[in-house]
Amino acid sequence: MEKQKNILDYDTVALDEAQDAVIIIDQTLLPGKIELIALHTAQEMWDAIYLLKVRGAPAIGVAAALGIYLLANRIETEDFEEFYQKFTEYKEYLDSSRPTAVNLSWALKRMDAVAVKAGREEHKTVAKVKEILHDEALQIRAEDVEVCRKIGEFGLELVKPGDGILTHCNAGQLATVKYGTATAPIYLGQERGYNFHVFADETRPLLQGARLTAFELHSAGVDVTLICDNMSASVMSKGWVQAVFVGCDRVAANGDTANKIGTSVVAAVAKQYGVPVYICAPTSTIDMATATGADICIEQRKAEEVTEMWYKERMAPEGVKVYNPAFDVTDHELIAGIVTEYGVARAPYTESLKEIMERKAQRG
Repeated sequence: MEKQKNILDYDTVALDEAQDAVIIIDQTLLPGKIELIALHTAQEMWDAIYLLKVRGAPAIGVAAALGIYLLANRIETEDFEEFYQKFTEYKEYLDSSRPTAVNLSWALKRMDAVAVKAGREEHKTVAKVKEILHDEALQIRAEDVEVCRKIGEFGLELVKPGDGILTHCNAGQLATVKYGTATAPIYLGQERGYNFHVFADETRPLLQGARLTAFELHSAGVDVTLICDNMSASVMSKGWVQAVFVGCDRVAANGDTANKIGTSVVAAVAKQYGVPVYICAPTSTIDMATATGADICIEQRKAEEVTEMWYKERMAPEGVKVYNPAFDVTDHELIAGIVTEYGVARAPYTESLKEIMERKAQRG
């Protein structure tokens, strides 16, 4: 009898060249149903990102890279400038799907750069440019796995066996290709017998913590307890949490970070109880051109996500005003460290993040 798959056995995002499609797990259906969907068109790719069928900064970046390759591969012309004009239209369209996650624009810019280098600077044929875009997209996907593993190794050095760890939203495997960012230390610890006790905030209003993080950690056999967002102070006050690990969608040059709404509340509570907060951030999420968190564009979502989504009946009066930002900004003063694939940055972040990015440039 074939062993039944769990959610960790599926690729979060992958390229299927036989179907000429990007294959993703439709995360809006989890945990009740695991369904893989094929994205063929630019509209389908845009919708999948905007509607959170694929979500999490690293996974969005990978999906965009694979997607722009597929779209570019269908452009029928031998003239590079004509090819590049259409490529740019696709790139800008996909980039408009979500404004806060820097990985989206980062991946598209990286794909753009290799196209320009190959086509304009090296005068390669359009066919060869398409080959280069294919290889770059798969390289971005492969790098994500390695980056997350390294983040896990550095993060694991910040905790000890038996610790309680609290996380918010989903920065797990479902937000990346493998391991996750904030969950990478947890998964590596699980492999090495650390026996962590994890508290997962449900993460209103989209419930990524309940539907995704609790689902994948439980599937992996991790000791995970689901809590409502307003219970973080309760578990911290009892001494059950020794560290907070969260992901993020953008890191400003001063160390302010934008992550799923409610993260700043967790950080403020953790400060009160002396619990260190660690942001797990691939260097692709570090935006040195953004000075502070105040400069980060925060995506505003539909009111229905608060008033109606997940409910059989509407749970708020008709006509009531709703404020629904997708993210908030955690002040750098509340952050004990930013864990990257090149090490842990600590205050002052204006200096340590610069050093991290220089280290990346030297090794890259």
